[in-house]
Amino acid sequence: MSKADVLLGLQWGDEGKGKIVDVLAPRYDVVARFQGGPNAGHTLEFDGIKHVLHQIPSGIFRPSTKNVIGNGVVLDPVVFRKEIEALARYNLNLQENLFISKKATLIVPTHRLLDQAYESAKGEAKIGSTLRGIGPAYQDKIGRQGLRVGDILLPDFSDRFRRITEHHFAILERYPIAYDWVKLKEEFLSAVEFLSQFNLAETEYLINAELQRGKTVLAEGAQGALLDIDFGSYPYVTSSNTITAGACTGLGLAPRHIGEVYGIFKAYCTRVGGGPFPTELFNEEGEQIRRQGNEYGSTTGRPRRCGWLDLPALKYSIMINGVTQLYMMKADVLSVFPMLKVCTHYRLDDGTETDVMPYNLAYGKVTPVYRELKGWNVSLSSLSNGKSLPAELENYIRFIEEHLGLPVVLVSTGPDRTQTFYRHEQAASLHG
Repeated sequence: MSKADVLLGLQWGDEGKGKIVDVLAPRYDVVARFQGGPNAGHTLEFDGIKHVLHQIPSGIFRPSTKNVIGNGVVLDPVVFRKEIEALARYNLNLQENLFISKKATLIVPTHRLLDQAYESAKGEAKIGSTLRGIGPAYQDKIGRQGLRVGDILLPDFSDRFRRITEHHFAILERYPIAYDWVKLKEEFLSAVEFLSQFNLAETEYLINAELQRGKTVLAEGAQGALLDIDFGSYPYVTSSNTITAGACTGLGLAPRHIGEVYGIFKAYCTRVGGGPFPTELFNEEGEQIRRQGNEYGSTTGRPRRCGWLDLPALKYSIMINGVTQLYMMKADVLSVFPMLKVCTHYRLDDGTETDVMPYNLAYGKVTPVYRELKGWNVSLSSLSNGKSLPAELENYIRFIEEHLGLPVVLVSTGPDRTQTFYRHEQAASLHG
């Protein structure tokens, strides 16, 4: 029996996971999303095409790959339909290679309304929700009153839908939100009918059967480990488990069936929305990173907060995820800087230094302790292989490897598939 590999972000999301899944997909028979929903945005660029996926796994452009939306995902049928329609021009066989778990939770229109109401009521304490209904949908799931994808096949689905929305309406009466329910309901029910035409399956059986047959499976995470509901910078987190353990519960995988864990991180840090960000830059350097990296949310379009690389945060993510390989993204963005900074420790209020993530990171103040390194300060656009990296970039990578105790196997120097280089011949042959 083969093992399922896991790919996930080690920071606050937006690390470039979509590109790497697309690069790795030829090696895998199955690519499966295990958590999150339309709040995620995985951007893929190839052959002059740029495409953003929100709920559909990033292996969808590979015709021989089965793509699974697992039970841990919260699925919005309206967004799903728009995604499918946007993919029509690529002539993909979606009816045959896309499978959706019957146990995945549905996002209904009133979940989005509740999300808006709750976030608005928080005022300045808002967490930066994408307002896609993710949190309220997970609340209903945990509260054992949510609707699931398989429910749309039941004869009493209309009654189930009515009951949950009436419950939401009672809550919404407390909030001054305007909406056109007739339009929202009509759009949702039409999308549900559209969704019912696809492969709705007990995907936990499908994935385990594929592993039993010796097939390769890649579990694709959304967002980042530092947004995990349990281990992230609470309460500025998402509503699901974004870590490796989430692949087990979100796909029906036993822990012993987890193989490699690929940890994706940017050569710097970004964050969208509220919450702690020790290395955030509020000066021209931060603005330069934003401009060079086009750091705007693929789902919301919001400008991302930008800062230097944070090694204590990365060490924490590596520990809780059991990462085995590191993939560094967007090295090209830092090419404009003659000098770079890397945070190696935090200085706490009492003056002590630590490389441990403090419990009160969201409330207390920590000051990053930096090491300065010489930048490569040259364009990376003409690179042809991983052996031709500038010496300063190699030094930057080695510095990271020494502090984290793991190899940086892959370096990305641009958004296209071709701008991806393995630093070790063994890794390159392993990944085709």
